[in-house]
Amino acid sequence: MEGLRVSDANLIVYVHPSKANRVSQAILRELSSLLFKFNEIFDGVVLAYDVDIPSKDAKILPGIHPYFGVRLKAKLLLFSPKPNMLIEGKVVKLAQESIHIVVLGFSSAIITDEEIRGEFKYKIKHGEAVFVSRSHKRHVIKVGTMIRFLVKSLDEEILHISGSLNPPHTGSILWLDKKLEDASPSSRSTKKRRENGESREMQEHDTVDGGVFSLDNSHHIKKSKKRKISEES
Repeated sequence: MEGLRVSDANLIVYVHPSKANRVSQAILRELSSLLFKFNEIFDGVVLAYDVDIPSKDAKILPGIHPYFGVRLKAKLLLFSPKPNMLIEGKVVKLAQESIHIVVLGFSSAIITDEEIRGEFKYKIKHGEAVFVSRSHKRHVIKVGTMIRFLVKSLDEEILHISGSLNPPHTGSILWLDKKLEDASPSSRSTKKRRENGESREMQEHDTVDGGVFSLDNSHHIKKSKKRKISEES
């Protein structure tokens, strides 16, 4: 999925003197406070981190409470969706005028009716709201469907995404991947080999049946000749 990236960061964490005997815990607590929030410095939402403290030395800062700064290196997993990126999410609600999605379990997204391409028709099927493609009946979007959609904008404060299903390469991930698999050369080659194999099996089966039929005919002919000889005698 687009919008996910890993960033190497050189950080300085400032620790209160009262935490001097629990520096590791203080650092992890400070880094954890960054999670699932948009950070302008990293230009994204911090989803996870892996930290390494290369040195045990710390710089004490002057002041009433002499904080000390600990240098560390961290790998940060960032979610930074930009306009025109393709991202994925799970449909949690459907209405005739909108589709509501949750991305990565924490960010909400909405696709309004003007951003749902005309190919999709809203209908109630077996008491359940669905969007069904007019071109491909098996391309269905309903609650629980994982979909791929285009980012239009991101509200960084509330982590709300506005998306679009207008591009043709958006929709149900399951259907899109199946379509891509069927269109791949390897898939066509496998299908052709399968068809050739079935054809050979049918030919072999016909040959065996023909042999049985031939034996039955031969037996019938011999029996007929025996009866004819008996009648002549």
